Amino acid sequence: MSAAGWVAAAVVWILAAHAAVNAYLLRRPPADPPPVDRSVAVLLPVRDEAHRVGPCLAALKAQRGVPNLEILVLDDGSTDGTADVVRNAGLRLLTGRPLPPGWLGKPHACHQLAAATDAEILVFVDADVVPAPDAVAATAALLDGFDLVSPYPKIVGQPVVQQLLQWSWLTFLPLRAMERSRRPSLAAAGGQFLAVRADTYRRAGGHAAVRDKVIEDVELARAVKRAGGRIALADGSRLATCHMYTSWRELVDGYTKSLWASPGAAVGAVVLLALYVAPLVTGAGLVAYLGGVAGRVAAARASGGRLLPALAHPVSVLLFCGLVALSFQRRRHGRLAWKGRPVE
Repeated sequence: MSAAGWVAAAVVWILAAHAAVNAYLLRRPPADPPPVDRSVAVLLPVRDEAHRVGPCLAALKAQRGVPNLEILVLDDGSTDGTADVVRNAGLRLLTGRPLPPGWLGKPHACHQLAAATDAEILVFVDADVVPAPDAVAATAALLDGFDLVSPYPKIVGQPVVQQLLQWSWLTFLPLRAMERSRRPSLAAAGGQFLAVRADTYRRAGGHAAVRDKVIEDVELARAVKRAGGRIALADGSRLATCHMYTSWRELVDGYTKSLWASPGAAVGAVVLLALYVAPLVTGAGLVAYLGGVAGRVAAARASGGRLLPALAHPVSVLLFCGLVALSFQRRRHGRLAWKGRPVE
């Protein structure tokens, strides 16, 4: 057991070094982006977001450096007055059509938004994202040489679990290889803030190609790759903040609705436990723990995250693995739902 612990500790430090290299290579937006000379549409799907969509709408209206900017919001069956909030903000509001068979809610809303514009660049934004004034212009600049780019925003709230998101792809995903590779399986993206060239989006089938996918952002990136496009991840912590969940209950519901659909989620949970938790009871425990913390610190510094939660990395892993197990349990019992809709 002691030998296995030292092997695990060595792997943890190798992964921490990989995270540090990725953090160094991570693409970052220009500090002073040039004006965008192409038409851009910001597309915002909303469903029961009256309590938090206001800051997002105000920030979108304050965008600069995009002379030909269109902002479209689609109300996807809200019952809490979200539509009134959008109308009061003076933005163009579309009313979503009923959900057809075989579609999930977000892909259908994004599909309708994309069909309503002829813009050359499509920027999909979630209601819990608050972009900086130059966020859209800087994201358009990041598209140079790529067909889809996903600048991950700074995550606000519940950092013990949520900062694992950036840490995971910085630790396990070879960023430059992903950019060069044509393999759809080597892809990642974040649907909170995502930009794609409209011609490539349509060639890839758009959201119709991922109509039944729970993790539609990653699947869209894969569809773009299958269509011959190139994708990239970027540090969007200067461009936007994202307060995904306002409570632990929301976080649990949000994670469990989709974790079961992540490729290799169960195996990944076992690997995380073997590397970041099991060695703690061996002679290599301190070495493994420090390696995990070092990887988390590298990821937090690269993505605008808080450093202190890195000290609780084994707790983060345990909580995440518990969410994976709960996600599979809820799916088995048909209890997966999000905003009043079943997730299948």
